[in-house]
Amino acid sequence: MKKIAFFDMKPYDLEWFDKLNTEYEIDYYSEKLTYLTARLAKGYDGVIAFVNDTLNSKTINQLYEFGVKVIALRCSGYNNVNMKAAHDKITIMRVPVYSPYAVAEHSMALFLSLNRKIHKAYNRTRNFNFSLNGLTGFDLNGKTVGVIGTGKIGQIFIKICKGFGMNVIAYDPYPIENPDFQYVELEKLYRESDVISLHCPLTESSKYMLNAQVFEMMKDGVYIINTSRGGLIESEALLNALKNRKVAGAGLDVYEEETDLFFEDYSDKIIDDDILARLVSFPNVIITSHQAFLTDEALRNIAEITLGNLEAYFNDKPLKNEVCYCQKKGDVTSECN
Repeated sequence: MKKIAFFDMKPYDLEWFDKLNTEYEIDYYSEKLTYLTARLAKGYDGVIAFVNDTLNSKTINQLYEFGVKVIALRCSGYNNVNMKAAHDKITIMRVPVYSPYAVAEHSMALFLSLNRKIHKAYNRTRNFNFSLNGLTGFDLNGKTVGVIGTGKIGQIFIKICKGFGMNVIAYDPYPIENPDFQYVELEKLYRESDVISLHCPLTESSKYMLNAQVFEMMKDGVYIINTSRGGLIESEALLNALKNRKVAGAGLDVYEEETDLFFEDYSDKIIDDDILARLVSFPNVIITSHQAFLTDEALRNIAEITLGNLEAYFNDKPLKNEVCYCQKKGDVTSECN
C-alpha cells in the first residue's frame, strides 16, 4: 500500500478523505508543507498539499531527495509551486474544478453583504439597535459588473449577475466562443464598471493588476470583489483607494500575505501585518479567510479528484490533471511526456 503524507490538515478535510480512501495509507499532518517540514515526508510515496503550502525549489528538492514521486494539490491554483524545480523530478497534479458554484456564489454573497450592509445590520440587531441609518444600498438591476476571468467560475458568476439584471462586461486573454456577454479591453472595463470581480489566476503578468494607477481609472464608488488570489491586488493601493473614497467597498476572500495567517486562529494574538489590520478595521471591507470553496459538495469533489489523481499516477493511467512547467494554457500533458 502506497504511503501518502497529507499536509496542512484541517478537521473539515478528514471527513471525505476518510470516507473515500480505500487505497492508501494516509498520515495527516497539521503543519504546512515547507522546506523545514518536508522532512516529515521522508519515506512517503506522495504528498497531498494545499494552496498555502510553500512548494519552492528548496522544498521540491527536499521532497525529491526523500523519495517523494508525486504531489497531489487539493486545490486548483498552483502559483505556490516552483514548476521549473519540479520538472523531471516530481509529478504535480491538481484539482482543476471542484465546485465553481461555491466560489461564484461566495463572490456574490460578499458583494450583496457589502452593498446592503448585511454585516452592519447583523451586528446592530444583536444589540437591539433597529435603526436603518447608514444601511442604504442600491439596486443591482441595471448596474455594470466587470468580470476579469471567464473560466468556469467567472461564467457562473456572470450567470448570477444576469439573474439580478446586471449589465456584464468581461475581460479574458483567452475568451470563450459565442459568449452571451460583451468582452472589452481592460481599460474600458476599469472605467465603466460599478463592480469589478476577479476570477483569474495569479501569474507574472496578472500580479498587482489592480494597482494605484488602475484604481485611478475606475469610477468613484466602485466595489471590488476578489475570490481568486490575493496577489492580484496591490493591498496598499487598495487601502489608499478606500481611504480616498475611490473604492466604496471591498469583499476579499484572499490576501496577498495570507500564507501564514489564513486558516489559523489568531484571535488572541497581535497581528504584525499593518495593512491587513487596517483593512479589517474598515466598515466597508469584508474579509473571509479563503473560504469561498468551503461547501460540502466541494470538499467531496476535492477528495474524490485528489484520490483519483493519485490512483491514475500509481497505476500508469493518463494524467489528465497534471500540470507541468512546459505546458501551455489548455494543454495538459502533451508537452510533458
